[in-house]
Parts: sequence; structure tokens; C-alpha cells
Amino acid sequence: MAAAAGLSPRLVVTPGRRSHSHGRRRMCCAAAAAAQGERKTTVRSKEGDAVELCRVVNGMWQVSGPSWGRYETPAAVDAMLRYADGGLSTFDMADIYGPAEDLYGLFINRVRRERPPELLEEIKGLTKWVPPPVKMTRSYVEDNINRSRKRMDVSALDMLQFHWWDYANPGYLDALKHITDLKEEGKIKTVALTNFDTDRLQIILENGIPIVSNQVQHSIVDMRPQRRMAELCQLTGVKLITYGTVMGGLLSEKFLDTNVSIPFAGPPLNTPSLQKYKRMVDAWGGWSLFQALLQTLKKVSLKHGVSISTVAVRYILNQTSVAGSMVGVRLGLSEHIKDTNAIFSLELDEDDMNSITEASNKGRNLMDIIGDCGDEYRA
Repeated sequence: MAAAAGLSPRLVVTPGRRSHSHGRRRMCCAAAAAAQGERKTTVRSKEGDAVELCRVVNGMWQVSGPSWGRYETPAAVDAMLRYADGGLSTFDMADIYGPAEDLYGLFINRVRRERPPELLEEIKGLTKWVPPPVKMTRSYVEDNINRSRKRMDVSALDMLQFHWWDYANPGYLDALKHITDLKEEGKIKTVALTNFDTDRLQIILENGIPIVSNQVQHSIVDMRPQRRMAELCQLTGVKLITYGTVMGGLLSEKFLDTNVSIPFAGPPLNTPSLQKYKRMVDAWGGWSLFQALLQTLKKVSLKHGVSISTVAVRYILNQTSVAGSMVGVRLGLSEHIKDTNAIFSLELDEDDMNSITEASNKGRNLMDIIGDCGDEYRA
């Protein structure tokens, strides 16, 4: 495949080191200030493919198993309607998230029957394809994409986010070429990635694949995407969609002034997401340092009359190249529509941003410990 326009000669993004000057973060804050309060954004490729998204995305990992609580399908679909009616109109799922795509299909049909066409136009369903690293033939790729289209009951996927486990196997380029062909045939509207690192994103772009975004783990604790990935995104126009931004709920009042190392003394880490992000806290600096971070976030949240989680998401939305951030939804079990909508009107000033950055910088540089975006899945 020919090199993409504007990407030759090869772009080189050097590993970034932690800076305590906050200069770049101040620039980031200033650049984000104009965008604060904006509910929607458009991600687009250099080739012109584009999709408009809500900047806070409803994450549906939580329906993939009973660990987050058992839901009833009618109640889950009702909850999706409430989120959409509340202005939170973008949903993220995957072929491997249990019945997530099927739930979306039920939901979108309810919208078609029961809501005005204007709301249907606003709703977007982002899905992921996470195949085993086998030979990527045209028929294999197309069969899997068609399966997602059927489950979601759409003629074209709004966004397909592709993941690949094994970089030693270059079959990801074959898969992405077939995905791009399917986009040209109208079965996919936009092509995206999930958990790709900077080097592979660069290779993919140089091979002419029209990438609009890369979904990566990004929180106040995990600032790795701002080291190298954001620099390449600025050069190429690719945007970031972040997950883990509230760390499964760790970045909340519930875990402030607690000690989870003492059995039964603190809130239980009783979901896969809480357990996953507790490991990130341990790698970053441990529970005591995390408590200091929560205290900083609490001061900012009290200043603005919002929750800690709202501040945590707003801070990441203000970062370079971040188009949207994921907040997980436990459909039919709990809701946070009001707190989530508060993110759009929250404006963090320079003092807020700098105080949070300072607290974040007290932890270890996770680039040194884990590696680049997605490396935790390829250890």
C-alpha cells in the first residue's frame, strides 16, 4: 500500500520525559478552555471520513459478565434510552463484551420506533473487533464485521475500533486493509484503533489506513498517552478516545479517606475494573499517594460544586488530542446521568489544572514501568 499523504518522510516521535514545569500543560489548559462546555466533537481522518460523537461516551464493558451485577435486558435497554434522552448519545461496545452489541440493536430499534428522527441522528454506536492473530483473509474479516452489523442492527457501523494482540504478526495491516475496503463499500463509516502504541499507529498511517481515533487507557494516574501518542496525534490529526478515566470508580468520593489494604475496612474492590485500576494505582505510587491525589481532586470538586469523578473526566478531556472520554454504565443497576452531564459545563481554571498536574506528577512515570499505550496487554 502507498504511504499516506503528508506522512512521508517517516514521522519520528521521540520518547517524552516527565516535565515538572507544567508549561505544556498550561498550553493544553488554554487550548481546551475554548472547547469547554461543548458536548459534541467530530473525529475525522485525513481522507475525510468523519463521525460526530458525544465527548463523554457510555462504556458498555460492564455488561460483559455478572461481576458488575446481573442486569435484566428490558431494564438495560430502558437505561440506554434514558442516557440518550439525557444527551449522552454515544455508546461504546465490542464483539467480546458479551451481549453488548445485541443490547445496542434492541436499543436502536426502540429509538427508531419511539423517538423523533433527530435523536436517532445523534446516537452513535462504536464497536470494537478483537480477533485472534490468525490469517486475516477478506472473507474472515468481512464475516466478523457482518456479525457486528447484524447484532447492532445497522447497515453501517458508525465506528469500528480494531485491536491486535501480537505485533510480531504483521497481519494487523492485512486486517486493516480489508476493513478499509469494507468502509469504501459502505459497511463501516469510520475506521479506528484501540490500544495500539505510537510506533504501530505511525506504521498504520504510513500504510494509508484512514484512522480517525485510537482508544487508550488515560487517567490522572495514567498519563502515558500524553508522552508520545499525543505528539503523533497532533502531527496527524488522529484523536484519542480514553477509557479508565475514572478508574472503574476509584476516582470518586467512595474511596476518599479509605484503606483498602485492611480487609473489610474499606469499600470492596469487587469488580474487574476496580481490581484492574487498583493495580495501576500500585504501579503509579500506592494507596497513600493516591489518597493525596483524591484530596486534591476533592478540593477542586468542592470549589465547583461537582463530584470528584466529574473533575477527573474534565481534566482528561482538557488534554492534548483527547476527543472523548469513556464513563462506564451499569445499565439498569445504577445511573450517573446528572454527574456526567455536569462535565460539559465544568470549567477548570489554570490553578485547578496545575494543582491536579502536580498531584499526578508525584507518582511514577508509567511509561518507564509499563511502556507505551496498550503495552500492558502485550507483556
